[in-house]
Amino acid sequence: MWRASPKKINLRAGRHFTGYNSAMKILLVALLLLLLGLQYRLWFGEGNILYVSKLKQQIEEQKAENQRLKSQNAHLVAEVEALRTGYDAIEAKAREELGLIKEGETFFLFVEEDAEE
Repeated sequence: MWRASPKKINLRAGRHFTGYNSAMKILLVALLLLLLGLQYRLWFGEGNILYVSKLKQQIEEQKAENQRLKSQNAHLVAEVEALRTGYDAIEAKAREELGLIKEGETFFLFVEEDAEE
C-alpha cells in the first residue's frame, strides 16, 4: 500500500502563495464591499427595515379602522331599512331626535335641581 506523507507548509519562512494570495485579497475586498452595500440598503436604503415595520403597523391600524367603519355602515344600513319599511321606526326617530309627541299625549319634562342649591 502506498501511503501519502503529509506535506508541511512553512508559512513563517516566507513561502507564500503570492499569486493566490493577492487574488484572494481582491476577492475578499470585493465580497466585503458587496456585503456592506447590501447591508446599507437593508438598513438605510429605500424600503429599509424600519420603513417596512412602520408600513406593517399602518396596515394593522387601517384594518382596525376598516372593521370599525364596516360595523358602523351595517348599523346605518339596518337603520335605513327600518325607516323605509316600518312606521314604528319613523315614530321612534321623531320622538327621540325631534321631541315630537302624538296628538292627545301630554309631555312631561322632569328637571333635576342642582345639588349645590
